[in-house]
Amino acid sequence: MHKPKSDAMIERILIVAAHPDDADFGLGGTVAKWTDAGIAVTLLCVTRGEQGARPGADISGIPALREQEQRAASAEVGITDVRFLDGYRDGWLEPTFELQRDIVAVIRDVRPQRLVCQSPERIYTRMQASHPDHLAAGEASLRAAYPAAENPIAWPELGLPFHHVGEIWLMAHPKPDHAIDITDTFDRKLAALRRHVSQTGHRGEELDEFLRRVSGRMAESFGLPEGRLAEVFAIVPLN
Repeated sequence: MHKPKSDAMIERILIVAAHPDDADFGLGGTVAKWTDAGIAVTLLCVTRGEQGARPGADISGIPALREQEQRAASAEVGITDVRFLDGYRDGWLEPTFELQRDIVAVIRDVRPQRLVCQSPERIYTRMQASHPDHLAAGEASLRAAYPAAENPIAWPELGLPFHHVGEIWLMAHPKPDHAIDITDTFDRKLAALRRHVSQTGHRGEELDEFLRRVSGRMAESFGLPEGRLAEVFAIVPLN
């Protein structure tokens, strides 16, 4: 097991996610704990999730709607810096050099000590957590963090000083090795996800039940006391 750095050593965290709502599902409760502790958290969404429309929806308005929903959701867990990349299509994401460069630019601008992204490794027993866009965003983020962001020879035309990320936390990894108890911030995670009305509005109370069931299983798998809720990650040190 890789032990993460103490939150007391962390001032800035960057989260990279393929779509709006990915981060809220993956670590909404953990983010609330971080922002409560005074850590500055930036969220970067690679796409605007335009393929996440319900039947009969006005497709043309989905990107703007999902961006608005993500900003409202982020406010529930204390994120004020929410960014979106332009030019990447939901459902068509690949870990291209262009995507790596754009993520490098944000890493060098934000200068996080901790990067959180989606795992590039597929979970075959829970395919919904391993959407192809998630895998691509995760792979591009890992390549951006190491070696590109810390290599002064890589993309000097960005005009931003190189930056070393101290550690990476992977969401939805097949073999997580670290759990965060989110029992006390679960309600804020749920509130954030309810802000994604286009994605969760039809789920009603089932959303609460689903999240409690999944978070409870995660907590149990790491030996937390009965009734506790957790989010889990794989920790990658970059010393």
